Amino acid sequence: MYTKDDFQRAANTILDRLTLQPQIGMVLGSGLGKLADELSARTIIPYAEIPGWSASTVHGHQGNLVIGELEEQVVAVMQGRAHFYEGYSMQQVTFPIRVMKAMGMHTVILTNAAGGINKDYAVGDLMLLEDHINLPGMVGANPLMGANDESLGLRFLGLAQAYDRPLREQALQVAAQHDIPLHSGVYCSLSGPAFETPAEIRMLRAWGADAVGMSTTHEVLVARHAGMRVLAFSGITNCAIDQVDTDLETNHEEVLESGEIIVPRLTTVLKGVLNDFPT
Repeated sequence: MYTKDDFQRAANTILDRLTLQPQIGMVLGSGLGKLADELSARTIIPYAEIPGWSASTVHGHQGNLVIGELEEQVVAVMQGRAHFYEGYSMQQVTFPIRVMKAMGMHTVILTNAAGGINKDYAVGDLMLLEDHINLPGMVGANPLMGANDESLGLRFLGLAQAYDRPLREQALQVAAQHDIPLHSGVYCSLSGPAFETPAEIRMLRAWGADAVGMSTTHEVLVARHAGMRVLAFSGITNCAIDQVDTDLETNHEEVLESGEIIVPRLTTVLKGVLNDFPT
């Protein structure tokens, strides 16, 4: 278990190398790291140089924290994240969110690569998270388990408004202005690393999930526990397979390839949100 001192030590290590004070954190999922290239006045810090910060071993996650300016906002962008399925604890996976809060950030924007469960979704679409199903957290892998430090957040966290409404409304408005398909839906997180079986996809669809992935929800819990605003997007990288009699198979390569479609769309939406950031 980490302590408040651990979070502050990492925060101070980062802040000592900056001339800018980031206010907004971003986490970029598989294949989405190129978005960090849009930042100006950049400072790049490899995760290995930040005490307590876990490295990602997944292809498509560069493993850098990039701080700079985007649409006149100072942001700290994570090029990739650590995952529960890599063998890290939930506390290790969510450590960066605690550090962002310790650095003084008030908002976190999360992105992920996800399989489309909703039959109306196509590869390359974006989905705005309006709610989620956190299966790992529901069955015991919850980052808020263990001793609670009241100075970090309340013991019992309400999640009826996990995703910030003004930020979601702004994102939908920007997407409409640029004719970018942006769905609003429910994201379901699983532990991974295996992709879902057809039976599991049919079950999740019946539960009301629109997209499925292997990250994000635990970061949302920690961010909300810390009192941060949360905005989150899924890039639909593949259409989930719901029948066994098919030659199709989900793989990580198609996840990375679809980023070529998703990144320009996501960049436009994020720039629009930051340009007129709702208070």
